[in-house]
Order: sequence, then C-alpha cells, then structure tokens
Amino acid sequence: MAFAVALATAVLAVGCADQQPHGGASQASVPTRAAESGSADSGVAPTAAGVVRGQIAVDHRLFQGIPYTAPPVGELRWQPPRPTPRWPGMRDASKPGPRCIQDTSVDPGYGRKSSEDCLTLNVWTPTGAAAAGQRPVLVWIHGGAFANGSGDLYDSRWLVTRGDIVVVSINYRLGTLGFLAHPALGPPSEVGNYGLADQQAALRWVRDNIAGFGGDPTKVTIAGESAGAMSVCDHLVAPGSAGLFRAAIIQSGPCQAQASLATAQRSSVEYAASVGCGDLQTAARCLRALPATQLAVPPAYFHIGADALIGPVTGTKLLPDDPVAAFGTGGAVEVPVLIGSNRDEFTLFMAMEYLRSGQLPTAAEYPVLLADTFDADSRPVLTQYPLDRYGGSVPLAYAAAVTDGEFACVADQMADTLSRAAPVYAYEFNDRAAPAPEPLRNVPFPVGASHSLELRYLFDVGGAPPLDPAQQRLSWQMLDSWIQFVVTGVPSATGLPDWPALRGGIDDGPWMSLQADGSRVITTFAKEHQCAFWASVKRP
Repeated sequence: MAFAVALATAVLAVGCADQQPHGGASQASVPTRAAESGSADSGVAPTAAGVVRGQIAVDHRLFQGIPYTAPPVGELRWQPPRPTPRWPGMRDASKPGPRCIQDTSVDPGYGRKSSEDCLTLNVWTPTGAAAAGQRPVLVWIHGGAFANGSGDLYDSRWLVTRGDIVVVSINYRLGTLGFLAHPALGPPSEVGNYGLADQQAALRWVRDNIAGFGGDPTKVTIAGESAGAMSVCDHLVAPGSAGLFRAAIIQSGPCQAQASLATAQRSSVEYAASVGCGDLQTAARCLRALPATQLAVPPAYFHIGADALIGPVTGTKLLPDDPVAAFGTGGAVEVPVLIGSNRDEFTLFMAMEYLRSGQLPTAAEYPVLLADTFDADSRPVLTQYPLDRYGGSVPLAYAAAVTDGEFACVADQMADTLSRAAPVYAYEFNDRAAPAPEPLRNVPFPVGASHSLELRYLFDVGGAPPLDPAQQRLSWQMLDSWIQFVVTGVPSATGLPDWPALRGGIDDGPWMSLQADGSRVITTFAKEHQCAFWASVKRP
C-alpha cells in the first residue's frame, strides 16, 4: 500500500492544538469507582533512579515527565536505550516532558517544545490507599504514523477513576531518529527500530517500578491506536517483549504494513544523501552531527508499505518477522487480545487531504488513486467499489476501499488467526455521528466513524463538541469494557450485551458493534467490509 500517512495524528493534532483536554464528556459527568481520599496522599513515589513528586487531584494522581532511559543524544543517537542515570533528591514530576522531535507543520498551534531528550513517561493512578503492586496496569502507546504525537495528549483520568487501574503513557523516538535503518549506524540486524526498542525499555521500566505507584507488574496490558496499535502487533511477536505484558489491545492498526530491512536500508541511504550525508564511509558521523531539528522528516517521506522509510523494520534482531505473517504461523505470544476497527477509518485521511489542497479528487482521478494504492489490483477494486454506489463521491468510494482493504479486513484476518491460540474479542466502533474537530466538520462529505474518533470515548483529549447523552453512555460502556479487559482479560461491561470471544476458523464470527443507540453483537462484519473479495485479491 503506497498512501502517505504522515497525518495519522491529525485528529489529535487539530483537536488538541490549544492543549485544553475537555472536549468530550465532561469529567463531572463520568461516574467513578475510585476512592476519594487524596488528602492523605503525599504524591510521592519511588523509582529505581530516584524519588518523584507528582500532582494530586481529588480522585487521581498524575506523575509526568519521568525518564525511563538515558537521553538518546550525542553518541547515543541511533543507539539502543541505556539505563536512566540516577538523580539526587526529589524530582519534580508535575509537568510533561517535551515531545520527541517531529515535524510540527501538521499541528502548528500545539505549542509545547520538542526535544531529542524526550524519553519520558506519565503515570496516572487513583488516589486512596492501595497496596504496592495491587492495581492492574494499562500501558498506552500513542499513534501518529511513527512520526508525530506524544503520550501526554491522552488524559487518562476517566480510566483510572472509573476503573481503579493504573495507566502509563509513553514517549518514544519518532521519524528518522526512531527508525532510520542506515547501514552505517550498526550491524545490519541491529539498525532501525530504535523507537520500538524505546517502547520495550518503557515496558521494562513498568516491570521494575510500577509497584511503587500501586500497580501490579504481573498484570500489564499494552494498548495503542494506529501506529500505537501497529506497535502492539510488533510486541506480540518481538522476542524481547515476551513476558512484559499479559494482554493486548489493538485499535485501528493496519499491522500488515511493515518495512523489510532491505527496503528500509535503501530508503535510509537515500534520505541520508538528501540531508548531505551521502558518503557511506562517513555517514554515521555526519548524521550524528546534524541538528536534531533537521532530522524532523517532512511529510513526503512518510509512507507505509513497500516504499517505507519510517516505521518498524522486519528482519532485524528486535523484530525478526512480519507480525501478521507470524500470527498466521503461531508466532505470537498467547495472550488475550481486544482488537477493533472504526466503521469509516479512511475518511479522516481524505478529509485532511482536502483541507491541505482545497480540492476534491475527480472521477477521472479515481482509477489513478486506486492504482497508486493497490498497484496491479486496482481494476478489480474499481469494479468492486464503483462510484455510483457512493453517490458519485470519490472521497467516499476511495475511503471505503481503503477502509475495507487496509483496516477492516486486516483486523478480521488478525482476529481470526490470533483467536486460534488465545481469547480474542473484536469490536467495530460504529458511531457515525461521533464528534470531530471543527475542520473535519467542514469538509464536503461526512467523515462518519473515522480513524481515531473513538479515542474521545476513552480519553479526555478535547478539541471537539461534547458527547450527547447517548454518546456519553456509550463512552461509559467502552470505558468499562476496556477496564474490565485490563482487569480480567474479558471486556464485559454493564449495559452491553454479552461479548463472546471469537473462535478461529469461524467465518464472520461475533463482533461487538459499538453504537450510541445501543451496541450489539453482529456476525456480518466481514460481509459488510467485503473481506472475501479482499482475500481473493493478490496483494503486492
């Protein structure tokens, strides 16, 4: 698949430009279960590198900007994570650390600085007494096409107060600083995947330190959306991640899109030449001497698929195998998985392209778009997704094809193969009136239940109209389902129908359709997204 996804963080970037996290259901409207006895709480917690002091609210504690590895600067640029240096005294953990170096042109109003010294995490906990190691833990890996984003965008108070769990959100190296696979940077099997190695280091930090925050290191669930979900797929098959978690949540992750080492090295060499480091003999020294801001790759470099430059690299020591291929051969760790997709995933990207260009693609350009995305397979796709089925709208027709072929049916395939070895629970977020940031409400076609819009039902990320009463009820149900999955490995929730696990090999097994007018179990997901067609199409 050749479409660019540099704007995968666009909804959060647009919605959180003012960094005011109150656009969804208001905090006061979300019933909680956590104890409210923060007056006896010191807001202090120990780590292996020293003591931290966070912030205390009535119903939660928040520790921000905690280093989990040494700063990857100087000679440590494009090196595996190193141990965190100890600090003297009490470290202030009341403010988020800088976001990792990234192109800020997609979110110019976001405001907070970026830095190469960015490998920090945030810990959300309920207030009140809790024995060390008591609460289950959710580790959240942010999305953003491996190019943008940061952990502090995800206000997790609803999860910790409603569910009495601990939530950890992390930063990891992005773009060229996180995934450049230039052969001059090290042995072939060890280049690239620095951002993925950071995530593993954060998981080891959780294992070694979370008990001091009231979390149980043996009850860790990893979760992510978009690029974060793709990361979760990688951890399910990465040897170094085994044993660091007991369950996984995959939200809208097109996990088939992984670059081979050969492709990543070729693209990395081309990139190095474009920034003045074309001599292979001196490339490593040249690249490490560049200012970090010069390595914030512009959007044109970000692609998923055969021409990948940025993102996880397969065929390496850290990630030997493509995750989806490994799922099919039993290569994934056997843990419960909650996996899902949004009904209209790709309308977001069509909307962002319209906002960028001010133009809609024409009917004459539709076959060209399909050919660019699906290569030799574009003719049967054109037949399967004719414009007249979508009211003549090229954005809606093209978005439907990419949603089905690259998101929904990939999720269906993954769910089926993973369910042959461990419990898998599948969902489709299907609130097609989900609140969206203002720019997305002004495009000349509906975005529906698009990519990332489910996040406002789980996190207080702001930037959109508030949820209406029916959507708030859906938000509570989703929160309860995610929380129960973290606690028990089963997404049961009051107000939702029984949520059965999938059974491998059963065509169109049960999926939970999450809808504001009443969620329901469906057995038509694969049919609605034409997955039999996509299974028959020879992919590049």
